[in-house]
Amino acid sequence: MLDIGFWELVVIAVLALIVIGPERLPEVARKVGYWTGRARRFVASVRSEIERELRTEELERMLNEQNKQIQELRGMLNETRHFTEQTLEETGYLVKARPDQPADKAPRQDDPPPRLSETRDTEEPSAAPAAAPREHG
Repeated sequence: MLDIGFWELVVIAVLALIVIGPERLPEVARKVGYWTGRARRFVASVRSEIERELRTEELERMLNEQNKQIQELRGMLNETRHFTEQTLEETGYLVKARPDQPADKAPRQDDPPPRLSETRDTEEPSAAPAAAPREHG
């Protein structure tokens, strides 16, 4: 704040001693110290209020940016959901209207799922050779 050095303080003290006098100088010095302390506390509180307001504005700006990003993400999610729902509906229509699968071969909902042995019978045998037995000894 004020750049007052040691010699400036000495000059002020000598002038105060001459003008005020030695009897009243301690009382005046006490009052000056009191008002100086109050002024410093006031300036410090104003400074902290300003810093707090600036931080609040910065936080509000960040919050607004995040809300915008959240709205964009929600829009993207809604678009994706609608696209997925449409694709599923189209796929359902295509499966129902599939002409290449006969009605008697189409699996019904009350049919049990095929067993593993039934699916192995219909698969082609693998071309991998069987492992040769090991000789011991």
